[in-house]
Amino acid sequence: MYHLKTKFIFFSGKGGVGKTSMACATAVYWANQGKKTLIVTTDPAGNLSDVFEQEIRHNITSIGGADNLSAMEIDPDIATREYKERLLAPMRELFDDEILKIAEEQLSGPCTEEMASFDKFVNFMEDGIYDVIIFDTAPTGHTIRLLELPVDWSKHIEDSAKGSGQTCMGPVTLIQENKQKFDDAIAKLRDIDRTEFIFVLQPEQTSLDETVRASQELGKLGIQTSGLIINGLIPASETETSFFKKRYDMQQTYLAKIHQLFNMSIRTVELFDTELKGIDMFRDLAAKLFGEGEVIRE
Repeated sequence: MYHLKTKFIFFSGKGGVGKTSMACATAVYWANQGKKTLIVTTDPAGNLSDVFEQEIRHNITSIGGADNLSAMEIDPDIATREYKERLLAPMRELFDDEILKIAEEQLSGPCTEEMASFDKFVNFMEDGIYDVIIFDTAPTGHTIRLLELPVDWSKHIEDSAKGSGQTCMGPVTLIQENKQKFDDAIAKLRDIDRTEFIFVLQPEQTSLDETVRASQELGKLGIQTSGLIINGLIPASETETSFFKKRYDMQQTYLAKIHQLFNMSIRTVELFDTELKGIDMFRDLAAKLFGEGEVIRE
């Protein structure tokens, strides 16, 4: 069955804030609701294999112990080879080796790998096989760059077609057909009924600053931030010692500041006393996010 109105949920944030854990818990939640769910990491350092405790890598893999849930880690090197081959394949029966070699060299530009990764997750956005697709993205700066490229590329390819015919991803004649596909993907990213973009942050200044900056950059692309998850809060019950009391008070100050800056869905997750790995742990986390967890503002 094809789901024509697939829901896309993106997770981003500063490195180390726990976005992979929140993305995995959200994926488990939707799978438990009976939704056919896929979680994909576009982070070159993605570790879905580690947190789900099974081999995943650059293949769509069913997650053991969770009906309706599959996962994939996009390998940028493999994605780049696949992207180049898809562009070059139609030429192999038409041109000799010398022309093909020139075309391959023209596809060795600095942004080809970035566009290959974008192209890979755009393919998922086109499939329509899943009810929910969750993207665990690279740290914020890389993600914003990835989303900026196709927006700028639309104009870039038009200008190049009128001029040299060469783009940073290779000759216009090879990649022209991708323009509409990428334009459609950007339209989906801007559709608040189809796409959610959630930032995970910790109640600290550097994490907050990056979230504010990235949310503003998304806004410039016409993509709306739909929610925040504040992770790693120290429970009030653990404030008997001066160390944890001081950390708790600091976090509460930043929590109030976040409320003032963002008028959107904000959820909080307290610090766990163990590492977050395995389906059972993500079910517990999902219960806090979507059930027992505090929803400050919806």
